[in-house]
Amino acid sequence: MISIAYMLLVASITAPAQEKPTQPAPIVFFDLAGMNVDALKTFYADLFGWKSDAAGQLAIPVTSPLPSAFRKDPTDKRIYIGVDNVAKKVEEIRKRGGSIDAPRFEVKGVAILALFKDPAGNPMGLVEIQNGKPKIP
Repeated sequence: MISIAYMLLVASITAPAQEKPTQPAPIVFFDLAGMNVDALKTFYADLFGWKSDAAGQLAIPVTSPLPSAFRKDPTDKRIYIGVDNVAKKVEEIRKRGGSIDAPRFEVKGVAILALFKDPAGNPMGLVEIQNGKPKIP
């Protein structure tokens, strides 16, 4: 079975060269990898309500536009997930087999965060949200 990531890669290679885009290109796909995909599906479904369809594709709500940043640390790439209570979610992550890289911490004037790895070792982050936006300490 050919994965969506492979199809997107082939399409990008075979697509004709384009001029500079007139509008920003959207992020259209991401994947999470691990040896036990069923366990990862359960981990994310139980913690964040992410459900996959029969083909294994996730339909996840996304903030738009998606805030992002460039950083100098190329070894630490993370997807940040918005939750109501970072401290509570950190405990749930521990109980479900994830590991905590940085427990709840505040960046004054910016956000409340935590950093973790899922059971497969994928680095992820949490952002405490309120009314759909980052809660600013």
